[in-house]
Amino acid sequence: MTGSKRGYIIPIGGRESKLANPRVLEKFVQLSGGTNGYIVVIPTASELPDTGENYVNLFKNLGVKDAYSLEIDKRSDASREDYLKHLNQATGIFMTGGNQLLLSTTLGGTPVAQLIRRKNAAGTHVAGTSAGAAFIPEHMIAGGQPGLMPRGNMVVLAPGLGLTNKILVDQHFSQRDRLGRLLTALSYNPFITGVGIDEDTAAFLCPDSTIEVVGSGIITIVDMSHLSYSSVHKAGPNEPISLVGIRMHTLIEGGRYDALNHTVLAG
Repeated sequence: MTGSKRGYIIPIGGRESKLANPRVLEKFVQLSGGTNGYIVVIPTASELPDTGENYVNLFKNLGVKDAYSLEIDKRSDASREDYLKHLNQATGIFMTGGNQLLLSTTLGGTPVAQLIRRKNAAGTHVAGTSAGAAFIPEHMIAGGQPGLMPRGNMVVLAPGLGLTNKILVDQHFSQRDRLGRLLTALSYNPFITGVGIDEDTAAFLCPDSTIEVVGSGIITIVDMSHLSYSSVHKAGPNEPISLVGIRMHTLIEGGRYDALNHTVLAG
């Protein structure tokens, strides 16, 4: 439910289980008020016409009484008063997968994006899966190349929604071999903690900046707080990058990480 503290920020790695064991979505529903929840779905990243309604039906099947899809297909839709009214009543906001650049270029700077930030700051929980997860932080990974080794020009960054500047998210992480592009992105700004999220797995970023792992896969935490050297400033296109002093953790369900103090709390 909403309150005085910031709401949870919940990036999901994509392909979350929806029927057999939907524990990620169940926890989001529980946080958002359960049967009393008011969940708003934003399917803007998807180009499939039924994505929003499918998630509405899914949340209702999980016991939510009120669930609505905001069909924001163009920037002018993000100023609609009826959509803003739904968002104002929301206890949970869910952004679907698809294309994160479609999401950011349609929503960025609009009244809907501004209201989502205000609602989260006031206690409403915001989740996003796949492209929706990538869009959550201040900096968004918009694209890049697979591979283990960080290399120059391996990743494309763009502005995100800006709910947090503590983490940088990459999704479908193990499944699509994305460690190298996350390391490359983090080398540009070592202030940020990298969070690589597997499919059917979520990072529940609590109001106190603790990350809780929920789901069947792992979350890879890349801690840059002890970085002592980076060669990114002299790496040409596709040339390898040296990063010295980074710390990495892989956490399964039940694992917790303090993103403020850079410590593993459990797992």
